[in-house]
Order: sequence, then C-alpha cells, then structure tokens
Amino acid sequence: MTSSSPLLQVRDLRVDVGERTVLRSVSLDVPAGALVVLMGANGSGKSTLGMALAGHPNYQVTAGSARLGDADLLGLPAHERARAGLFLSFQSPPDVPGVKNNLFIRTALNAVREARGLEPQDAFDFLSSAKQGAKQLGLPEAMLGRPVNEGFSGGERKRNELLQLSLLQPRLALLDEIDSGMDVDGVRAVVELVQRLRAQGTAFIVISHYLQMIEQLQPDTVLRLDQGCIAETGDIELARRIARTGFARAAATAEA
Repeated sequence: MTSSSPLLQVRDLRVDVGERTVLRSVSLDVPAGALVVLMGANGSGKSTLGMALAGHPNYQVTAGSARLGDADLLGLPAHERARAGLFLSFQSPPDVPGVKNNLFIRTALNAVREARGLEPQDAFDFLSSAKQGAKQLGLPEAMLGRPVNEGFSGGERKRNELLQLSLLQPRLALLDEIDSGMDVDGVRAVVELVQRLRAQGTAFIVISHYLQMIEQLQPDTVLRLDQGCIAETGDIELARRIARTGFARAAATAEA
C-alpha cells in the first residue's frame, strides 16, 4: 500500500441482514484525516455500513472488499478490526451490566496500545486521562465507576462514546447519529473532539441529518445513500439541499 492510498477502501460491498439485501453495492475511499458525512432516508443502509465494517455477526457481507490501511477488514474478527484502528459509535449504545466503565475503556485502550507496540497504561495514568477527558466532554467523573451505560441518559451514553473515542484515538471512526439526544453543549463537544482528532490523522464517517452540526464539522465529502447504493456524491451544498428539500425530492432531482 502506497502512502497516497486512502486509509479506508471499500469496493462493491454487498451486505445482507437476514433474508434482506440492505447494501447492494457500495464503494468509497476515505483518506487519513478526512471527514465524510453519510446521509440517507431511514432504511437506506447507513447503520448497516458501519455494523458490517465493524464485524457485527448479524450483518453478512456477501460480496465486495474493505481495507483499512494494510488490513483486510473482512478477514478479521470484530475485536481485531478494533485493534487495527476501527471505532464504531452505536446509534443506541447498549448497557453492559456488571462491567465498570473505567475497566471497560482501559481494557480496550490497552488492547489497542498492544497492537500498536506500546506499553499498557497503568490504572493511575489511565484514570488521570479519563477524568480529564470526561471533564472536557461534560461527563460526570462518577460515571467512570458505574457499569457501562447503566442508568445513563441518552446524552450521557453519547458522551461516554465520545470519551472512548478520545482515549482510543482510532485511525477511522464511524459515528452513527452521535448528535442524537445531545444538547447544544454536547454537539459542541462532538465538533471540538472531531476537529482535534482529525488534526492528528483520524478519519471519520459521520452519519447525521443535523445540518447545523454538519456545517460545523466542515466535511470533505457528503454522500447520499439510497436503496443500498451511493446515489450522490457532493460537498456541503448536497447536505444543505437535502435538509431543504428532503430525501424524496433529492432523489427525484438527482434522477432528473
């Protein structure tokens, strides 16, 4: 792989969920440090793309390829994809009863550090950085000692996803409606964190319909997904047109 090659390369990806083909053929390139916004009507396959790339067992890739740097993503189990530098924030982050938040994140962080050839982070150093990250994201420190997402509000769950993102510092992050349930301060925290990590080389695929946040993120590319395929590629003006006219009219305009 040459230095000029995109960080993420997806070619003709087809994904089935149960008996239904959700993604028919998706191809895209995402360079290091780039930000791609993915838009589409409900059921168009946006979340399916993220789940399939992350290796969720309910999302079966039946054709195509996906590479992250030199790694063949589709040939790796889910945990190895994370170790290779892939991060996925869930649209609805689940509870993990009985597992403390700080232990969960530190275990994930040290697994990633091991894959990068780094020494594991001890409990003291981790807790210091986790507390600092939580403060920046408006997440109470007490959440670090509680079971993962148990009793968290919607906004707190999303902030907890952002905390994981900030500490893991992945090569590629897929954020699935990270703004959902967030207040104004939460959206600001998303934008600031994304900008900081992009400056360090992290690439992003952001699924969102929230135009104000999309404009603040300043994406390099905006994609519209329709019926399992990328129907349009554009810039911020494509997002503005979709916000103004809706997906049905955007599709009709593209066909015309």
